[in-house]
Amino acid sequence: MTTDTEKQQLRQTIRRLAAQLSPRYRTAADAAIARHLLALPEYQSAGAVFCFVSAGREIDTRPILERALADGKTLCVPLCVADGIMEPRAVRDLKELSPGAYGILEPPADSPRLSPDQIDLAVIPCVTCSREGRRLGRGGGYYDRFLAHYRGAAVLVCRERLLRQEIPFGVHDYPVPWVVTEAGLFEDGTPARPE
Repeated sequence: MTTDTEKQQLRQTIRRLAAQLSPRYRTAADAAIARHLLALPEYQSAGAVFCFVSAGREIDTRPILERALADGKTLCVPLCVADGIMEPRAVRDLKELSPGAYGILEPPADSPRLSPDQIDLAVIPCVTCSREGRRLGRGGGYYDRFLAHYRGAAVLVCRERLLRQEIPFGVHDYPVPWVVTEAGLFEDGTPARPE
């Protein structure tokens, strides 16, 4: 079986599991994930934060986006500019966002673009990941292309019930050393900085 086939099968398995999660669990897990992430010293000291805008059953990032703006940070969100390519674009208000590629809320096309080296902390989505930071995305390669050029702090967010130890990994996949779940922060697979 090829790595791509393994990835597709795992995506289907996780999507089925995600669909079975109760709204109560999702709400509680997402609130805890946001709380842990916002407590990170790397978030506290960041001048510019890049974070995905959640859609569907993804972790609700609205509390993170709203807090970054309230804290006076430069908030960047993804703008899809070509197939598999996104750019971090700065927004001052979440009301600037409107449905774009794949129906995901995006910033206006004329919003200011930031280069990866202007970003201090990136919040990365996944379908599933391991505690060691091996991630499985949706398959478009957007975030792996971003991570290939990004050298700042990055954190994956994932609900505990969707974590997997074995993640198919290809040559173009980039691990993220920090993973935040509702249980807290994991650094290279081990619990870190207990609250």
